[in-house]
Parts: sequence; structure tokens; C-alpha cells
Amino acid sequence: MSQEKVKRLIGEVFNDIADAIESGSFGKKVKVALTLPESEHGAGELVKAAKMAMEKYHDFEVVLIGPKIDGDFKIYEAETLEESHKVMEKLLDEGEIDSAVTLHYNFPIGVSTVGRAVTPGSGKEMMLATTTGTSSSDRVEAIFKNALYGIIAAKAMGITEPSVGILNVDGAKQVERALKELSKGGYEINFAGSVRKDGGCVMRGNDLLAGVPDVMVTDTLTGNLLVKILSSYTTGGSYESLGYGYGPGIGEGYNRIICIISRASGAPLIREALRYAATLAQNKLPDAADREFKAAARAGYNDILKRLAATAQGKDTAEEVKAPHKRVVTYSIAGIDILELEDAVKELWKNGIYSESGMGCTGPIVLVPEDEGAKAEDILIKSGYLLR
Repeated sequence: MSQEKVKRLIGEVFNDIADAIESGSFGKKVKVALTLPESEHGAGELVKAAKMAMEKYHDFEVVLIGPKIDGDFKIYEAETLEESHKVMEKLLDEGEIDSAVTLHYNFPIGVSTVGRAVTPGSGKEMMLATTTGTSSSDRVEAIFKNALYGIIAAKAMGITEPSVGILNVDGAKQVERALKELSKGGYEINFAGSVRKDGGCVMRGNDLLAGVPDVMVTDTLTGNLLVKILSSYTTGGSYESLGYGYGPGIGEGYNRIICIISRASGAPLIREALRYAATLAQNKLPDAADREFKAAARAGYNDILKRLAATAQGKDTAEEVKAPHKRVVTYSIAGIDILELEDAVKELWKNGIYSESGMGCTGPIVLVPEDEGAKAEDILIKSGYLLR
């Protein structure tokens, strides 16, 4: 190691010490609370997880919330999960604890959780954005928000330039367009590339298993299913043993660090969920979220959200369009989101081109006459259904 690098590292260490002394956090461990009621495996499984965490990790402290138990842990007493949540929220708001791990918690609309799984194809850790909660009542708007939530969680875990992939679910192409617009506006997004031959940032199942992106963006219901499968595929489904759980709730203006596990989560996973919650507290997740939301807003994030909402509303009042005279269609156009497929067909009808919808091996396609293929593509690009 060069002298210059040694000097730089020493300087960074002293700066960290100075910051810690100034903030009053020098020598203090963050406190992570774990609620005990309603696990399918019993409270003993969660206490076991807390013990495992304290044996493996020494830079944070676990406290418990639930019925009184024997042991060395500090416990805040509560009989039910509902009571535990009230205690947990009070402790978080008063600063008695820094983060928490719980189950079956209801976040407000606009907040959803970013899970963290270990992929079976490569053993790589991957964020799943998102896994519980509701980012928005509109599907495309929700997935677009989920992408930013995933980036926030990744950066709060120390991944400075997380790669982002969009799972090939309904709405993926619309989200891709919206994210690329946000990127052009100045919010830096490191798009992942699929391992499949045709590449692109829209991910297939192969990419999911291989853990291609640092952040896999999807709708919450799909993300919830995936985290359950990836955490319990070696145990037959009743015991979640792998990964870090369903992750922290993230949303604009949301300041509590609450990470989710499920009633099927076992001690090995809960131990790592505690690790996840502790690191997010150490790295000040709410501050990271605030920085990213402000940076995204400067790049047009809120304007994109408004347009997505207006587009969704406009679909409910779409005009009736009649098809032109039927022709043989052999030219296929791929890359259109399935949620917009019929709208794209009608857009071509409005421009005098007969078209039909279909499904190819890579996803939805629009079929048009061979001699009108180039013209149809140009119309779909100009109307926003295709990326250039």
C-alpha cells in the first residue's frame, strides 16, 4: 500500500472519530428492538435469534418487546402484537431505540418495504423493491416509486452505485421509460443488463436467480412472493431460513426504521434482519432517503408521478376507436408494456394502420402489415409506447 493511500485512510479514520465525538455517538451502540408475539414458531425462536445476533455481532444491542421472559435481555413488556407495536412506535419516536424488527405491521399508504434476499444461482445478496406495504394505488406509479425506494435502501447499506433491474411484470416497460426519463433529468441510475442475449434492464427469471442487479424492482405482491420463496426454498416453505427478511418501510417523509419479518421467519433469518435494521440505523436511513428524494425531485420525479397518475386516469375515459379494414399482419413490434398493449393497438388504428395484439416468446407484441412496420414503430415511439 502506498504512503499516500495510508495517509488518506488515517485521515478518514480521524475524521470518523471527530464526527462521532461531535455528534455524541462515540462508543454508543445502536439499539434494535425485536417484538415477540405471534410468530408461528413461538417467542422462543425470536429470543434465540436475538441471542444468535449478539453472539455474532458486537456493534449493536438487541432489546425485546413482548411478554416478560427470563434472560439477560432488556425487555419492554407488552402482551399482544398490537400492544408491542404501540410500545415500539413510542420508543422509536422518543429515541430510546434506533430501529425495530417486527411482523404484521401496517404502514401508511405510500410506504413499502425493501427486502433483502440471497439468490440461489450465485449466492449474491439482492434487494427486492418492494415486499410489503403499498407505494401507490396505481400499479405503474407504485413500481416507479419502488425503484427509488430500492435505491435508497441499497445506498443506506453502503452500495454507492447500486445497479437497478426491473422484473418483467405488468407495467415494467412503462416504469423503464419513466426511470430513463428521470435519469435524463439528472438523477443518476445505474441500469443493470440482463444475462439473456437480448440484454436490457428489464429482467427475466434467469436474472432473478442469478442476482444480476443489486436492486430488483417489482410490484409489492410479486416481491412478497419472491422473498418468501427465496427465504424458504431449502426448507419446504414453512420455515424461512435464508436472507434478511422483508426489510424497512420507506416512503417520502417517513422517518421510522421498522423492518419486517413474517410469522414463518426462523432464527437464522431474524438474526440477519436484526443486522439489516442495525446497519440502516448506523447509516441513518431517514437521512439517506431525504437526500435521494430531493435529488430525484430536482430531476423531475414529481412531474413524472403526476403524468403517470394522469395517464392512469385518462385510460378510464378513453375514446372508442374503430379498427381500419382488416389486413394480414406479419410484422411484429416488441417492447410494449402489456398494460398498454391494447392502447398501442388503438393508437395505430387512429393513424389508419390496422394492427392486432399478440404475445411473443419475449413478451407482448403488436402485429402490423409488413409494409407499414417502420411507420407503425415511428408512431408508437412518438406516442410514447416504445423507447427509441
